[in-house]
Amino acid sequence: MELIAAELEQYSRHLRLDEVGIAGQLKLKQAKVLVIGAGGLSCPVLQYLSAAGVGTIGIVDDDIVEQSNLQRQIIYTHKDLGKCKAAAAVERLQELNPYIQCNAYQSRLTKDNALELLAAYDIIVDGTDNFPSRYLINDAAVLLGKPVVFGSIHKFEGQVSVFNFENGPTYRCLYPTPPKPNAVPNCSEIGVLGILPGIIGSLQANEVLKIILGLGHIVSGQLLTFNALSLKQTLFFIEKNMSTCITSLEDDYQAFCGIPINIKEISFQEYEKHSSSYNLLDVRTQTERDANYIKSIHIPLDELPERCHEIPDNKKLLVLCQSGVRSKLAIKILEQNRFGRALVNLEGGIKNGSSQI
Repeated sequence: MELIAAELEQYSRHLRLDEVGIAGQLKLKQAKVLVIGAGGLSCPVLQYLSAAGVGTIGIVDDDIVEQSNLQRQIIYTHKDLGKCKAAAAVERLQELNPYIQCNAYQSRLTKDNALELLAAYDIIVDGTDNFPSRYLINDAAVLLGKPVVFGSIHKFEGQVSVFNFENGPTYRCLYPTPPKPNAVPNCSEIGVLGILPGIIGSLQANEVLKIILGLGHIVSGQLLTFNALSLKQTLFFIEKNMSTCITSLEDDYQAFCGIPINIKEISFQEYEKHSSSYNLLDVRTQTERDANYIKSIHIPLDELPERCHEIPDNKKLLVLCQSGVRSKLAIKILEQNRFGRALVNLEGGIKNGSSQI
């Protein structure tokens, strides 16, 4: 494998670094990196890895570009609204660097496809925003012996680490068990400073390049935290925990993380056909409701156990939230309180185009 003349020009600033040079740039060209998720964290990761000349980049995401994404997911523009994120990202990256190969996997990462997808790549980047996906990525990577470059964000703070690097600590060493459902809301529910995923994603891309090039200190066995308001950074040490060793994938990662399963769901389109048969219950926070008002009964999830009696039982009840997770938890609470009518979840929440309710 060699660099063509156009690549020598494109990567000239790398080639002038004694620590990179031709040999290092060829390492980048030979590398294969799988980025799971194409949202706020992944956008800077994808842009910097493609610009750096990582030879093969895979992108796994089944979501579409929405206008609310543009505040922080800087790889997309208004022209991409409604497009699959993975496909739109590939199109943009190939414009940035036509000398690399980008693969779009327009599907959700699941127990059934995780091992096959991860096996084809050297390094995995976790750009997801939910615990079931993080545990699945970790477990599949451990079984395959792949390092995972992890990032997470919450309002004004972010975290970065590298898991399973040279048999180092894994995500389960840091979090042996998942938090209770709804204990850590994602950015669609609580918001995030737009620049933060750019900072954390750039740090993730930096770790990927260091792993490929064999440079510097890898944050394996450590968790870097960053606060965007104070610029304070802290390194916490993570010890290897042999009791968390993985021998197989979980049967169901939603259930493992405490998210109720076997709950009846309908799409917004299906609801439209039979809307007169349902009462609506919105379990989002007041702030979310103010930002996107939906005519419905409104009881925030954390108030539901004490306010179940306020819900009329003259019709079936369709429960909704931003992404469809808290509404499942609400249905579980209502079942425990013996709500007398059929309970149905709005599939995917209002972010799946159902904000017209």
